[in-house]
Amino acid sequence: MPSTIDNDSHQAMKTVITAIASCLFLVSILAAQEEHSTAEQQERPANHLIDETSPYLLQHAHNPVDWYPWGPDALQRAKDEDKPIFLSVGYSACHWCHVMEHESFENEEIAKLMNQWFVCIKVDREERPDIDAIYMAAVQSMIGSGGWPMSVFLTPDLEPFYGGTYYPPHSRGGRLGFDEVLQQVHTFWLQNPAAAVERGQFMIEALRARTNAPSAAGKPPGLALLERAFADSKASADPAFGGFGRAPRFAPKFPRCAQLLFILRRGAREQDGAALTLVRKSLDQMAWGGMYDQLGGGFARYSTDRSWTVPHFEKMLYDNAQLALLYMEAWQALDQPFYREISREVLDYVAREMTGPEGGFYSATDADSEGEEGKFFVWSLSEVRAICGKDAAVAEAWFGVTKNGNFEGHNILTARSKKLVVSQKFGLSIDDLEAAIARCTSALLKVRAKRIPPALDDKRLASWNGLMLSAFARAAMVFDDERYLEIARANALFLMGPMRREGGGLFRTSRSGRAHLDAYLEDYALVAQGLLDLFEADQDPRWLRGAQELMAYLDEHFADESGGYFKTASYAVGLPVRMNSPQESSLPSAVGVALLNNARLGLLEGSTARLARARAGLVRHGEALRRWPSGHATLLLLIDFLEHEPSEVYIVGPADDSRVQAELARLRRQWPPLRVFVQLEPGKSEPLEALLPAAKGKTMVKGKPTVYVCHHGVCDAPREL
Repeated sequence: MPSTIDNDSHQAMKTVITAIASCLFLVSILAAQEEHSTAEQQERPANHLIDETSPYLLQHAHNPVDWYPWGPDALQRAKDEDKPIFLSVGYSACHWCHVMEHESFENEEIAKLMNQWFVCIKVDREERPDIDAIYMAAVQSMIGSGGWPMSVFLTPDLEPFYGGTYYPPHSRGGRLGFDEVLQQVHTFWLQNPAAAVERGQFMIEALRARTNAPSAAGKPPGLALLERAFADSKASADPAFGGFGRAPRFAPKFPRCAQLLFILRRGAREQDGAALTLVRKSLDQMAWGGMYDQLGGGFARYSTDRSWTVPHFEKMLYDNAQLALLYMEAWQALDQPFYREISREVLDYVAREMTGPEGGFYSATDADSEGEEGKFFVWSLSEVRAICGKDAAVAEAWFGVTKNGNFEGHNILTARSKKLVVSQKFGLSIDDLEAAIARCTSALLKVRAKRIPPALDDKRLASWNGLMLSAFARAAMVFDDERYLEIARANALFLMGPMRREGGGLFRTSRSGRAHLDAYLEDYALVAQGLLDLFEADQDPRWLRGAQELMAYLDEHFADESGGYFKTASYAVGLPVRMNSPQESSLPSAVGVALLNNARLGLLEGSTARLARARAGLVRHGEALRRWPSGHATLLLLIDFLEHEPSEVYIVGPADDSRVQAELARLRRQWPPLRVFVQLEPGKSEPLEALLPAAKGKTMVKGKPTVYVCHHGVCDAPREL
């Protein structure tokens, strides 16, 4: 078990070690990707994906498949030739996406069938979550499950009539081969196209019915629903290793950060030992297991096993943003220094390895290296002994290294040993043990940096950047770290500069200096949330103004008249359904985040309309909440926020006054963060007052720094600081 001893010097040593190695790591990534790209271009002529910016689409630009990106050229060709569309959806860090590419999409014979019988469209789900959401819902309805790569056959009018996920090239192990799938779908289309169209129309109508389901009547759900949600969560919790799943396997296992955050806040407030035990077990086991990179920091996407030992090795920006926040709040709630250490290691990993020169955050690193999943991250016993030298025995005990390994004959490093036990075994003090672990970590990182690394997906997605912006902004407040604040500011300037389009909107994605594609609800909601968090961290009016502008744009173009929001804008064209589900996914619910933004801004602005909008969203999705409360954790956090009457705090006084600074620091560290606040400097507060009408008239009393605490616009007597 990792020590809970607070050791800042040990943390600093680890930071230096990983910083050195990460420089080598990034250089090797760029070199490897350049070499791979050049080799691919020499092998085959390019298809229609060659001018795209998505690394995932570019990976397929030299397949023998005549791939098109989603767009008018492909869609019109399907209509003109009356051919069904084969839609393949994946993402750059997806292991099985790579497998299907190598097995089927690089297979000349299979590609010939695809090109002859279908119009083939390749989509990066991270660039086009709108397309992914619609057709994933269809596939789940068809086969009862979903995943990536997603393989869907559509009519020329974009109606899905057959679908699945990964297919092997030829039938094996009871799984239908992709060559047979192509043959059967082609035959079905030729012999009975009316049946294909009828089935596709049925699927679309079912999705529309789900989207247009009537709103629940009555009041917004309240605290009673939070208790049901916790009971629901306990029923699926793994009692041995934490997290959630279906007994007895409890695998695969995903972090489910919003759900754990809800349980943490509820458990701490209610002093519920069972809730806090569930959270502790989940956080401990994730950080001790192989899902966490014990050398370089950062979490992999998910665990394939119950104990969080064997991950799919891709590292996603959105997971690490949410996990950094979750461990940060766990440190605040439970006062366990280990959680602070993990949170900071994740943030430092992102700062080193996932941040572009302009301040944007990269999307992901791959699961595969040299065509093998996890090869970059695993070790043999002989390697560890040779690299760690005199510290090898300690390293074996600490990282759980054995001759047979824990992953296909190799070792994924874990940290489940207790420091006290290991130190006593080798007759070392805790300090000496930590020094030995640090030396071995440094040595292993230097060797790892020389390996061929996983590919880096260096596109910058607005929503994922907004999530990471929140993480750095809140870390700057909670950890009182100016470096994190500077990273957050740089990212905000990137999001409000190159990622901003004319008319006030956002671009979805940017790579190699080219920003493009319309942004979605998740982009506006998560970037606005990040800007609100950054405003709390440094009180610069431009961040508040940016959040207000994005929320105004969101309200104009994404609002669902029944309450809540659609995931695509009113001006979006070309898709058969506008989705509006508030359910959690790998990202927090975009609907939930947008409603939370309304609640926070409503309190800051003194806007009853915004607060009413937040509550209307809860009424709109009340039935979904009652049916599956734990599947809507962001809405649960909104209920928790509104039901516990967050305070509106106005601090009036000079920014450099020590009493003002102390009050700001207290509010920034407050946990749970059931408050909004603003600092008003006499003679300089006009810009903020223009943005926040409720701030007007708040002055110092008797010329001394003063604080106003209000609830729903009704303020207590001003208090001198």
